[in-house]
Amino acid sequence: MVQLTEDVVRQQASEILGLNIKQKNAISGSGQITTFNQLGFKGISDKPDGWYLPNDLGAVAFILETKSNSTDISKKRWADELLKNVAIVGTKYSKVIGVLWNGKDIRVFKNDLEISIPDTGLNSIEFYTKLFTNVKLNKQHIYEVTQKINNSLHFEFGVTDLQERMIFTACALVAQRYNPQNGLQRLKGMGYNAFKNWIFDAIAKAVENDKKQNAKLDVLLEEYSYIRISITENQEAIDGFIDSICDISDLVNSDNWRGEDVMAIFFNEFSRFRGKADAGQVFTPDHVTSFMYRLINISYKDKVLDATCGSGAFLVKAMSNMIQEVGGVNAKQTSKIKKEHLFGIEMYRRVFALACANMMIHKDGKSNLQQLDAKSEEAGHWIANKGITKVLMNPPYERKYKFMKILENVFENIPRGTLCAIILPDTKLDKNNGQKLLKKHTLKTIVKMPDNLFFGIGVKTSIFIFEANVPQNGKNIIGYRVEDDGLVTVKNQGRHDLYNKWDQIENYWVKAIQDGNDYLYNTRQIINPNDRLSYKVPSKIIDLHKEDFQKVLVNYTLFENSIDTKTLVDKITSKILYDSKFVKKENFVSFSIGT
Repeated sequence: MVQLTEDVVRQQASEILGLNIKQKNAISGSGQITTFNQLGFKGISDKPDGWYLPNDLGAVAFILETKSNSTDISKKRWADELLKNVAIVGTKYSKVIGVLWNGKDIRVFKNDLEISIPDTGLNSIEFYTKLFTNVKLNKQHIYEVTQKINNSLHFEFGVTDLQERMIFTACALVAQRYNPQNGLQRLKGMGYNAFKNWIFDAIAKAVENDKKQNAKLDVLLEEYSYIRISITENQEAIDGFIDSICDISDLVNSDNWRGEDVMAIFFNEFSRFRGKADAGQVFTPDHVTSFMYRLINISYKDKVLDATCGSGAFLVKAMSNMIQEVGGVNAKQTSKIKKEHLFGIEMYRRVFALACANMMIHKDGKSNLQQLDAKSEEAGHWIANKGITKVLMNPPYERKYKFMKILENVFENIPRGTLCAIILPDTKLDKNNGQKLLKKHTLKTIVKMPDNLFFGIGVKTSIFIFEANVPQNGKNIIGYRVEDDGLVTVKNQGRHDLYNKWDQIENYWVKAIQDGNDYLYNTRQIINPNDRLSYKVPSKIIDLHKEDFQKVLVNYTLFENSIDTKTLVDKITSKILYDSKFVKKENFVSFSIGT
């Protein structure tokens, strides 16, 4: 190992953290020349290795302590040295991050408390200051604001088309996300034209650089331009819409946002006014995207493809999980993940526009989206050149969309051994010659999902895990059944994890399926691929007694003789209670009523 002195380590840290870059709203720097006294802490001659001190004393301050790469920084004396400087800065700032680094190992302190962070090396200064800004999301509030937006667009603006409401809302949100300091709030009171034109210009600017890589990003601008608002004179409605968009934008920008699909949230709310023409649009539930991501062991190193990406739910979830794995939105690997690890194909123009908007709302990933037919040779060539290592898909279910051709085109253009998690109706492979796929590819696992997973659609689904370009060769398939996901139906909002059950359920099933041991529910099945390509739910045992037959016989006799059951019961009850033959003192039970 090359020996690095403390001076060299300090210089490296300064470059990575950006401490020697002139700050607009803070003083920052590094070296052992400047004293705390010079930094405004009177009478203190100690010299920190690095510092970031905001003008706003309510913001997060940062202190650096460096050592040579041969120094064991796990020893208490080095932490104490850092904490002494943290305490000095703490006399002015209530939030201080302290970092101890030797060029390879790192320790991080939040005020005087050491915290654990992902092992991704030293990160930017924003990464550490953000450790104080993780605010818990209130998802219920997100739905309340979305409902306000939907009502406003439908009744105050007169936008009756579901997808137009989604595109208009998504574009406003994208514009605000890219211009938070100089955004929509300043347009309140300025009329509809100023409002609509600003959104268009903001999106055009946001996609300008990426259009060099993907010219089809213009689709989003074109679809936005096509939308016609019926009512444009209601300034109060415009101002209310602006407030709601800014509110949603702040929530999505939170470090606690975990890749929840914004389009799915919009759809669940907006579809309250859905017409028959919109009924084909299906969004993958958020908890399913998380489950499938984990089932095939995706990590931040993978390159993930969704060849029927719809609004981008799988890609957004993959992006979020990968970013979380490397340490959050400010980690140095984040930009690379967004640009090089997420790939999506969507055929339909409007839905492609929604996918672009969804990725932009989550800040990038949009340049690797393509508007193509996933069955086409062009799509196959595009996929083959991306180095895909994992696939997540929820392809269209109707036969007219030829989902088998989509799967074949994807599988044949990805490397041998690539794991693919596909969600389909339970018996879809049985009914569509799924055996054909097994000549070239292996179906390893089937996970039967709850019957009510896709709220309001009525289709029963399973997750099918394939290994591409490895023939089945008669190998058995292992099946499992997740009968309950813990979600409950909320009026006008779909199914939600109101009681926070899913995390525990997901953890159990991921481990059970990967270990091959469903000890809790005993649902594991060994499936012969020559017999079927689906999970067979065991028939319920019906326990019948003599009384059941007698009851059916009596009811049928009453029906044949046109005798009303309720009337008959009333007459028998009256006879027993009030007939003189039965009314005797010894037949009554005495009781008293308390006062």
